[in-house]
Amino acid sequence: MERNPKPQKGKIMGLKDSRFWIVLLFVWVAIGSQLFAQGTFEDYKRAEKFLTKNVDSLIFKTYVEPHWIDKTSQFWYQNKTREGKTFIFVNSKQALKKRAFDHQQLAASLTELTGKTYKELALPFDEITFIDSCQSIQFDVDTLHLQCNLKSYQLKEVQKEEKPNPKESKSPDGKWIAFVRDHNLFIKSTDSGKEFQLTHNGVEKYDYATPISWYKIINESNPELNKDDSEIDVAWSPDSKKLVTSKVDRRKAKKLYLYQSMPDSGYRAHVHSYERALPGETDLTMEEFYIFDVYSKKQIRIDVKPLSSVVAWGNPTWMKNSEKLWMYKWKRGYWKVELLEIDANTGKTRTVLVEQSDTFVDVAYTEVKFLQGEKEFIWMSERDGWNHLYLYEWATGKLKNQITKGKFFAREIISIDEKNRQLYFVGAGREEGRDPYYRHFYRINLDGSDLTLLTEENAEHDFSLSPDKKFIVDNYSRVNLPPKALLRNLHDGKMILELEEADIQDLLAKGYHFPEPFKVKARDGKTDLYGVIFRPTHFDPNKKYPVIDGTYSGPQAVRTPKSFRRGLRNSDQPLAELGFIVITIDGLGTAKRSKKFHNFSYKNLGDIGCDDHIAGMKQLAKKYPYMDLTRVGIYGHSAGGYDAAHALLIRPDFYKVGVASAGNHDHQMAKAWWPELWMGFPVEDHYVEQSNITLAKNLKGKLLLVHGDMDNNVNPASSLRLAGELIKQNKDFELVIIPNRNHSLVTHPYFTRKRWDFFVKHLLGVEPPPEYFIKSYEYK
Repeated sequence: MERNPKPQKGKIMGLKDSRFWIVLLFVWVAIGSQLFAQGTFEDYKRAEKFLTKNVDSLIFKTYVEPHWIDKTSQFWYQNKTREGKTFIFVNSKQALKKRAFDHQQLAASLTELTGKTYKELALPFDEITFIDSCQSIQFDVDTLHLQCNLKSYQLKEVQKEEKPNPKESKSPDGKWIAFVRDHNLFIKSTDSGKEFQLTHNGVEKYDYATPISWYKIINESNPELNKDDSEIDVAWSPDSKKLVTSKVDRRKAKKLYLYQSMPDSGYRAHVHSYERALPGETDLTMEEFYIFDVYSKKQIRIDVKPLSSVVAWGNPTWMKNSEKLWMYKWKRGYWKVELLEIDANTGKTRTVLVEQSDTFVDVAYTEVKFLQGEKEFIWMSERDGWNHLYLYEWATGKLKNQITKGKFFAREIISIDEKNRQLYFVGAGREEGRDPYYRHFYRINLDGSDLTLLTEENAEHDFSLSPDKKFIVDNYSRVNLPPKALLRNLHDGKMILELEEADIQDLLAKGYHFPEPFKVKARDGKTDLYGVIFRPTHFDPNKKYPVIDGTYSGPQAVRTPKSFRRGLRNSDQPLAELGFIVITIDGLGTAKRSKKFHNFSYKNLGDIGCDDHIAGMKQLAKKYPYMDLTRVGIYGHSAGGYDAAHALLIRPDFYKVGVASAGNHDHQMAKAWWPELWMGFPVEDHYVEQSNITLAKNLKGKLLLVHGDMDNNVNPASSLRLAGELIKQNKDFELVIIPNRNHSLVTHPYFTRKRWDFFVKHLLGVEPPPEYFIKSYEYK
């Protein structure tokens, strides 16, 4: 009898046969779902591997941070290799690079001294100090401060140089110490120990030499837990005969509060406060400035009306002759700044220069550099439509000439060669066909002639100048170009030594693909915008992927990474691993382009570059049809948190899902100087109109709000107020409060997982792996 007869044609299969095919069908479906699924447990595991802490273990020799030795061009740096860490010594003048010491001998000496076994490429310290003309080094191991002779490799414990007392300030000649007692300023002779009281009218909250702080937290519930960690805030003249400080009036200062539900001990919640001015407020902390003559004990008030904490940016700065000082005097709203000279003997002021704008003068790029014995100075300004450098006479305030010109951005002055009348600076946007944000190194004559590019590589460059101003260390890379570090001659930019070239083989072995830089047109169809696209390592161009927009439109920033390390060490690539295309793009109004480009943000933070992002994604989707623009999400932190929620409220037809962490959802609740710089002063209707709270009724998509309850940068009330309005409008959303967490949420594993889950559930349409545990960071 035939045991397994073949089914006869035209006959219906039996029950057992049908079960076989049903089971087989399920197997095929299961296999298919594993092959093509997104947001799976395996995707989460892969995403975790691309968190910053984990990718750092896969890359080596990616950055040289020079530690310059005294005032020379010699330096050391720590080199992270796949075998372990080494310390490298460089003598720039001799073009010499070698190990800073014999690692094996030092490990043996340490083992002998401590009784613990140490390996040569895993030495238990990260910092060294060269002494005795580089014949010895000092370092810390546990509680020991050790010195090693680099000839004999004998170790001895030595007295560690005491750190300066932050509550005291010693004069340059070492003869005097300034300090505060009972809210007043004192000085003490280091020779005799005799004290002299310089002020007598200081009282609590109206005292001398205490810096203004926007972040210092006071425990209101348990005052005994508060520490007096304020540093003395004085500046000595170069000749040690005078000092300058401020008297800070905090009697009208208003506070913001934090409610700590989970203190370290006990069951009673703690209430904390910190002084914070909000936009438009007029009862503020005020600052007056005083000069003190050490020998006559004379107190001289600087002839400037008290400045509010919103525009007070540090004490006046001494000039080399000790007879003059200079300072900035900002107009509230940041549309005007005066550069003042101060007579140290009388306190009288002279206006040297006035810079003003119909919109704002950017505090980040207001800079003065002196030369020619302070007879001349270089000033930075956006007045001609681009950020450039100008040469002035100090005595008259007369403009001598504009130094840099053209459609590019002068970013930073590196060095001034007064003898040859040359300037070395960092600029961006000058080289045709390159990303206009890439920093390059230039030399130019002070009369504006002979502008010369000193770094040819088409990449983002990061520079460190030797103390003798003869050499620079240049780390350069792109998001799609591994780093190199070079030692260059300052004068002509020529390479002296190739210091390191990155080793990323372990990273590539994990399937890593470089993110792709792109260029698209803004909403106007004319302006070039720049961004980066991140794809999963298991990317399949035949599939459709939801798109996530990583956003931060703060006008002081550029979110799009330009260097290899920034392209890798972020939250975008891990998100992409879950089955998304992640893009980041800097729209109109963000920083480091033309003044016209920048001005787009003025009184217009609510624009968030949203239409630029949408225009860019639509252009990308034409090129890359695997981008599914019917499923678009957005996420951001701080100002980016405002963006993420705002996008759902103003473009609900395009953005479907948003995760907003630590968002400043109403600019009237932010620290006053930041909104007033970009939104203007006084507070007017546009503040209210652009508030997420005002727009809460528009919510249609899926929104997750996250905030740390101890955030003293963006107060959690910002998210809670938005939540309250969403509740009032009967809108569905989710809210997560992270106990005992400040503004930093990036490394919090629970927040990271909740963000992943939210996008997987609402953009991919699948249930995320339940309670996936991220082991890379601590759950606190």
